[in-house]
Amino acid sequence: MSVDIKTFEIGPFGTNTYLLCCDGDTWVIDPGIGPDSELVDYLKAEGITPSRILLTHGHADHIGGIKEIMDNFDGVKLCCPAAEKNMLTDSHANLSAPFGMPVETSEADELLEPGQELMLGESRWLVLDTSGHTPGGISFYCRDEKVVITGDSLFAGSIGRTDFPGSDSVRLLETIKSNLLTLPEETRVLPGHGPESTIGKEKLANPFLQRL
Repeated sequence: MSVDIKTFEIGPFGTNTYLLCCDGDTWVIDPGIGPDSELVDYLKAEGITPSRILLTHGHADHIGGIKEIMDNFDGVKLCCPAAEKNMLTDSHANLSAPFGMPVETSEADELLEPGQELMLGESRWLVLDTSGHTPGGISFYCRDEKVVITGDSLFAGSIGRTDFPGSDSVRLLETIKSNLLTLPEETRVLPGHGPESTIGKEKLANPFLQRL
């Protein structure tokens, strides 16, 4: 078993959209908002139809590409954090309306809860509570692959913003401490924006985490 992970930096916010493939199954995580169709073009060129779109949280820059994917591929299941289902269909809740470019998608097909396990081929992914940047933010962790996809909770050298409606700075630090920093130090951190890191590097050098 091996998971092939490709990163597409999409749109004006530089959203990291991840394509995960294992044993003939494919997920798209956090399809970014942008005018280009690089990801769709790649999927078509490779003859890949994703089975799921998974969301770490419901902000517009992480859900804006959903419609394009679902318009081009049949049978894709949309999966989002249970606590953020309203953000898919409410442009004020997902923060797109205040920027004058409202984003609304279809309702989720599956609501994800922390503690849930998802199977991509033979690889097992655990849903982690990393709320705080948003009310129900989650991360996806694969122990065998030594990788965690953190959305906007944890970045290389930083953490998610907590000045948005529904954000909670205390909660974010609590969930990072309890559910991310407890992972093995060699675990790769694939964030929603910017370069990847490891749990060990962030424990050692992330200035926001030094008092935890």
